[in-house]
Amino acid sequence: MGQPHQGDEAAKPPLGVGMVGYAFMGAAHSQGWRTAGRVFDLPYRPVLAAVCGRDGQAVRAMADRHGWGAAETDWRALIARDDVDLVDICTPGDSHAEIAVAALAAGKHVLCEKPLANTVDEAEAMAAAAAAALGRGQMSMVGFNYRRLPATALARSMVAEGRLGPLRHVRVTYLQDWLVDPEFPLTWRLRKDVAGSGALGDLGAHIVDLAQYLAGEPLGGVSALTETFVRQRPLPARASSGLSAVPQPGTPSDDPRSDASPGSASTSLSGSGSGSGSGPGSGPGAVPGSRSGIVTVDDAALFTARFASGALASFEASRFATGRKNSLRIELNGERGSLAFDLERLNELAYHDHTEPGTHAGFRRILVTEPDHPYLDAWWPPGHGLGYEHTFVHQARDLVHAIAAGRPPTPSFADGLQVQRVLAAVEESAEKNSLYTPVAV
Repeated sequence: MGQPHQGDEAAKPPLGVGMVGYAFMGAAHSQGWRTAGRVFDLPYRPVLAAVCGRDGQAVRAMADRHGWGAAETDWRALIARDDVDLVDICTPGDSHAEIAVAALAAGKHVLCEKPLANTVDEAEAMAAAAAAALGRGQMSMVGFNYRRLPATALARSMVAEGRLGPLRHVRVTYLQDWLVDPEFPLTWRLRKDVAGSGALGDLGAHIVDLAQYLAGEPLGGVSALTETFVRQRPLPARASSGLSAVPQPGTPSDDPRSDASPGSASTSLSGSGSGSGSGPGSGPGAVPGSRSGIVTVDDAALFTARFASGALASFEASRFATGRKNSLRIELNGERGSLAFDLERLNELAYHDHTEPGTHAGFRRILVTEPDHPYLDAWWPPGHGLGYEHTFVHQARDLVHAIAAGRPPTPSFADGLQVQRVLAAVEESAEKNSLYTPVAV
């Protein structure tokens, strides 16, 4: 990788990207890498060098569809490629630590999807490897993409400017409903050995990071409840993709509200990111003699928290909120004003200036589409909004600039570790009947 410079795209030095995992997040990250250099004037030219997954035929088809130059079926071979400067990890959480540590040891930059890992120990090892690699000029970043929306980036700047004054309350919800059907199959996201946790890690990690990012301070402790509403599900007929899957035909799960204790699981999905499939009556967590298995993660998590400053917070993450497809909402109340953001209206902020006379004060809409709003100088005329996919374009842009400047990007692996410690505190509190649990420092 040569010295960066602005100007003609073809003349810019390449930044070879190798991606491990090719399903839902793999497609989103591909869109980001493919588009970033076409919209923003980047110091390096991102090149989609190779993508990796276990199924050779499927990964080759994905490479052709999304513009990757080569396909690999072993992530170690991808890391070893000379044309790969950066490794983008889009696999389930059980493989994040092994791949990230190996990539950093091989001299690659790393982007890793959230949550950083499945356990605090794994996240600590990753953060330590990232800190050591930073001294060698290698950058690492966690993919908390909701930081990259123009509206949330603007909200952060408004809080930092003191527009809200000292914070008093933060309340956040992230709600989905794709698990409501008890016959939805036992995909990898429902297995603790692969996913680490359920709604807590999948959705809760996002809102913990977003709340701390917007507030500009960490959470100090939590009091939590978690629940698994459907404890036994059909085994999947084949590998899942995104948030959809097909159950095996035949015997449905026994009692979907059974109180059966969690079973063990052993099959790893390292290197695929595409989910798991099991034969009839077999596979991780399978109930003997049936085509069903035990759910070993939470379906919903609800917790209160306290920021280091004393501000209070509430969080709710659920995959059982009927009618909610991808509903993320956050509101911050301060001494001088309030801000609110709704992902379903992602080009807007609601802002209340509490210093105005009460006769005409109230929440007003800020349409975040002006060219001097974050990221928007490179996009469309005012009033022409962006969408979910653009967060991954902005993520790629920010990481390329950080690499070129030799500046540690954010959120860092240390930031990801801190979120992991919050998730661990939530699990510990829930296990102890909501006992207030400090977040480890």
